[in-house]
Amino acid sequence: MLEKSFGLLFFMRKPKNYKSGPLPIYLKITIDGAAVELSSKRKCEPAQWGGKSGRAIGNKESVKELNHYLDSLEQKVFQAKRKLIDTDREITVEAIKAMMTGTDEKKIMILDVFKKHNQQMKALEGIEFASNTIDRYETTINHATSFIRWKFGLADIDIRKLDHEFITEFCFWFKSVQKCNHNSTMKYLSNFKKIVLICVKNRWLHADPFPDFKFTKKPVERLALTEHELKKIAEKNFHAERLVHVRDIFLFSCYTGLAYADVEKLKYSEIVTGVDNSDWIFTHRQKTGASTRVPLLPDASAILEKYKTNPKCLNSGLVLPVLSNQKMNSYLKEIADITGIDKELTFHIARHTFASTITLNNGVPMETVSKMLGHANIKQTQPYAKLNDRKVSDDMRQLLVNRKVYNT
Repeated sequence: MLEKSFGLLFFMRKPKNYKSGPLPIYLKITIDGAAVELSSKRKCEPAQWGGKSGRAIGNKESVKELNHYLDSLEQKVFQAKRKLIDTDREITVEAIKAMMTGTDEKKIMILDVFKKHNQQMKALEGIEFASNTIDRYETTINHATSFIRWKFGLADIDIRKLDHEFITEFCFWFKSVQKCNHNSTMKYLSNFKKIVLICVKNRWLHADPFPDFKFTKKPVERLALTEHELKKIAEKNFHAERLVHVRDIFLFSCYTGLAYADVEKLKYSEIVTGVDNSDWIFTHRQKTGASTRVPLLPDASAILEKYKTNPKCLNSGLVLPVLSNQKMNSYLKEIADITGIDKELTFHIARHTFASTITLNNGVPMETVSKMLGHANIKQTQPYAKLNDRKVSDDMRQLLVNRKVYNT
């Protein structure tokens, strides 16, 4: 609710036992009859003071400088009043005095906000957030901590110090000190911006301090295995049982399109009979919560059958004995070396392989693939549609056949 009346007055006050000399200048703020007084930390000779104007009188440079200072102090009062209005706070003399003296609010530190955010995410692990997402935010806060120490020499900073310079320096630090590539840098900065927007929504910050920073990512070619490479992995006889398990779980993802987090949590209760009376996967993506329904190909069903009696699966109700993502990717690198596949093999390549080699390149419509991948819209699926040489060759061969028929 706005004030009924608002007044400002600069005045001088004589101390006890005053005889002569300059007097201290005070600022009186009055709102709805309530008043507070603040020291201006300046003095003036009584003969040079205009009581009605509330300013010093004269043309001397010292007089002009004093009046300019008093003008700026008055503007700070109006700025404090505006801030109270913008943040929907009651306008009182106590609130303005607190803002003028710097005691209005407890300092809110950016890493404290970040820690609370991550703790809340951790509490919802497996419910709303995948472990990989939580790990990514933990990595981001570790980077932010290191950057603040590098730039400011502090353990944390007030959120009000966040500005465009901060984010551009943070970006520079990722690329120059941490040697991160551009897209990784943008991902970390986007995570950090989420925390900043929490501050904005809570009105701890008046506005987003990074409106002009562009969080653009460079296009990245999506790697996928060819049919030949997939066959090499599937037919390879590995002597280490751990590699056999990782190979099988990786292939299952290639045949179903499930991401690591979704394979990790997949239960037998999510294997159901579909409309065609065959086995389907009915689940929800850990990352987005989107519904995913995928018919099980024979190769995928064979892998599930293989692990039905696995002790870990029997005890947990899970369909596959999935290791940590870090271990899975480490063992996949071994598998790539052993099979002679010259690609940086990671678990996520399995999802790419399902989208391109298994489905799109074999004529499955993009709309169908998009639904099986659990994408919100077909734009998310389009990057997977880069065709391999075999598909191009098949299409061109069909073109020749069509032209021959047409010309005859």
